Amino acid sequence: MGDAAPGAFTDEVYAARMDRTAYQAAALGLAGVLVTPGPDLVWLCGYRPTAPTERLTLLVLTATSQPRLLVPALDRPTAEASPGAGAVRVSDWWEGQDAYAAAAGLLRPHGRYAVSDATWALHLLCLQASLPLATYQPLSVVLPMRRAVKDEQEVARLTAAAAAADTAYEEVLGLRFGGRSERELAADLAGLLRAHGHSRVDFTVVGAGPHAADPHHRPGDRVIGDGDMVVLDFGGLKDGYGFDIARTVHVGAPTDEERRVHETVRAAQRAAFGAVRPGVSCQEVDRAARAVIEEAGHAGHGARRTGHGVGVTTHEPPYLVEGEEQPLEPGMCFSLEPGIHLPDRFGVRIEDVVTCTEDGGRRLNTTSHELAIVR
Repeated sequence: MGDAAPGAFTDEVYAARMDRTAYQAAALGLAGVLVTPGPDLVWLCGYRPTAPTERLTLLVLTATSQPRLLVPALDRPTAEASPGAGAVRVSDWWEGQDAYAAAAGLLRPHGRYAVSDATWALHLLCLQASLPLATYQPLSVVLPMRRAVKDEQEVARLTAAAAAADTAYEEVLGLRFGGRSERELAADLAGLLRAHGHSRVDFTVVGAGPHAADPHHRPGDRVIGDGDMVVLDFGGLKDGYGFDIARTVHVGAPTDEERRVHETVRAAQRAAFGAVRPGVSCQEVDRAARAVIEEAGHAGHGARRTGHGVGVTTHEPPYLVEGEEQPLEPGMCFSLEPGIHLPDRFGVRIEDVVTCTEDGGRRLNTTSHELAIVR
């Protein structure tokens, strides 16, 4: 099931995304939204240039006109063959022509525009030179939740990505850990993920022993030994949608303390999941996990946040962290990843991707949270 390819998004889906984004921007008093190559461009209109370069590619969304996609002339055939091409009007510019003058012709001279975060400084500065009276704001600031609520087809893709990641995890448990380097095991894990259909592996954290206490450890040459706690945290994309999962395993028999810490993290993850329901703020989910960790005497040893959104990127809004008052909505998909990190000793992290439903939450990852014993 996790390896099955999902159906393609239709022109109607892309058109609805672009219309919704344009009208949300207009409601904020913006003249429109400008999007260059990156995750927002793929999500909005389905176009992913084969090799983004210094040549300007720009999607222009306004509430008063059809979406326009400006591309270099040599890329026009690719743009017109992209999944959502029927929902946009494609135009081009030629080598020797001023691409920014061509873009300026699609914009209002005094307009205020939201610009996608992935926009190169080169492009934004040249647009400013062409339209000196226009102003620009980061899209993530003015519309931070633009991709946060997923439709059924998106949740299905995230579910398939999670299922394939679960399968890779189950298979890596059968490999030998002891006597091998973190780097070797990380490479094996990446290979299993690709074998199960993941087109991109963003990270494969393998942190053994004291390295397990570092949430962003980069696998190195440390040889995994008997008695090591090992954190496995890995993420990437399958069919354009992300996964992010973490489990903690132990080489040989764990100590009583290690078991207690692991069980505390399991309880914190259950508490966070139990808090998920529509209308609950992101920070309340974070607080639910943190309360369990602090009650167990590990205040200051927990993760900086309990989770983050997952979609066409592995990290995106909403963020489940203290101070984030954004309420959860059905269709939001995010990680729940509490942890305890004991510097220079060991660490534990357990992470699933979860979707908010009409009456609670649903885990997309289904592998066991038990402390697996590996050899």
